[in-house]
Amino acid sequence: MVLKAKREGHALPAAPEAAASAGEVVDLMAALEASVKKARVSRGEDGDADVHELPTKKTTAKKTAAKPKRSA
Repeated sequence: MVLKAKREGHALPAAPEAAASAGEVVDLMAALEASVKKARVSRGEDGDADVHELPTKKTTAKKTAAKPKRSA
C-alpha cells in the first residue's frame, strides 16, 4: 500500500499503532533451567552430569621458512 501510494503521489496511509504489551517479565535463566530439568526427566536422567577434565593439547608454533634473498 505504501509503495503504491508513493508511486501514485498520494498521501501515505497512517501507520497502525503498536498495541501496548502486558510487559510480562520472563526470567530467562529460570526458564532455561526448567527446560533442561524437563528434558533430563524425559530422558530418565537424574542428578547432575558427570564432569570430566578435558585433555590438554600441546600446540607447537610452526615457524615459517625464511624467504631466500633475491640478488639484483
